[in-house]
Amino acid sequence: MKVTSRHLHLDPLGGIAGDMFSAAMLDLMPAMEAKALAAGQALLGDKVTTEILRDPVDGFAGRRLKVVCESGAHHRRLPDVLSMIDRCDVLPDRARAIATGIFTKLAEAEAEVHGKPLESIHFHEVGAADSILDIALAGLLIDAAGAESWSVGALPLGGGTVKTEHGLMPVPAPATTLLLRGFDIHDDGVGGERVTPTGAAILAYLRDRMISIRPSGAIGRTGMGFGTRKLPAMPNMLRVLEIQGGDEANDVVAVIEFELDDQTAEELACALDILRALGGVRDIVQTPCFGKKGRMVAAIRVLCEPSAREPVRDAIFSQTTTLGVREQIVTRHVLERWSEERGGVRVKGAMRGDRASRKAEFDDLARNAHDHESRKALRRKVEDDE
Repeated sequence: MKVTSRHLHLDPLGGIAGDMFSAAMLDLMPAMEAKALAAGQALLGDKVTTEILRDPVDGFAGRRLKVVCESGAHHRRLPDVLSMIDRCDVLPDRARAIATGIFTKLAEAEAEVHGKPLESIHFHEVGAADSILDIALAGLLIDAAGAESWSVGALPLGGGTVKTEHGLMPVPAPATTLLLRGFDIHDDGVGGERVTPTGAAILAYLRDRMISIRPSGAIGRTGMGFGTRKLPAMPNMLRVLEIQGGDEANDVVAVIEFELDDQTAEELACALDILRALGGVRDIVQTPCFGKKGRMVAAIRVLCEPSAREPVRDAIFSQTTTLGVREQIVTRHVLERWSEERGGVRVKGAMRGDRASRKAEFDDLARNAHDHESRKALRRKVEDDE
């Protein structure tokens, strides 16, 4: 995944909820207010009133989303909610797809918590009009922002209990903890529900675009979104920062590492060939080294697209004998590069400053020239600058 001039960083001082995310993004992109209000009207009709408030909160200027709807129980299944979103023509196709992805993440977490099939899950609080609007607007604003990468600060853990239609639930709620797997948390001593299920679902959807290291660059626009709760000694605020003009050569990859000392060379070679063929895998490196008890160990490093982490991880566990892997998202600096064909030989090119370098694929050289001198001559021919 390429990191260019469009990166957004979420700073969850007060935490993150669906309304806080939408409010912060609207504060970042105030020109989207009219479209957001139109989407709310088209999605929920006249029985729901949506306001975007701009009054300062705790001395800070920003935005707050206020949704007033009819009271009553809201028991909607996932297909019901997705149908509502799909019928909302005010939302662009991509925005509807993002909102659908967020709700699906939430439904998958609820299904795991309750041990039920996905299609049987009923949304209660999250099936209410305000939560549906929060996620629909998240889809609209994520699409409009056009950020190619995101990052988020450590999330406040919160604590205590929250009252739901299932009764009292611990904070963070069970579905929230599932959605936040892999995200950094911290305890700032302030209790309550600091990360809601809708906020966690938005983060879970953005996970594949998340990087662990914010790119270099200049701070551009800033947006502040406020929640409804009053927190002691701090504003209940989510801040979003735009980082502009980052290094155009930054590239984001996932690194998955593990070691083996109990798989035969033949089996491991076959397993790594299967892993290399998976979509999203960039490269696999195998290094011999010594492990515990002086045993020979194969250290494996897999580079893959961040979005491919889960299937690659599953394949590692099914194809090798490892019992665990280490995983991180890293940035790397890469040169401008390309591939071309010259005289039936594939050639990789790269710009090194103001000079282009080329490297012929040895397999093609071997196929087209059958001795050392012939291969050297062919290599010179295809690698020379025109």
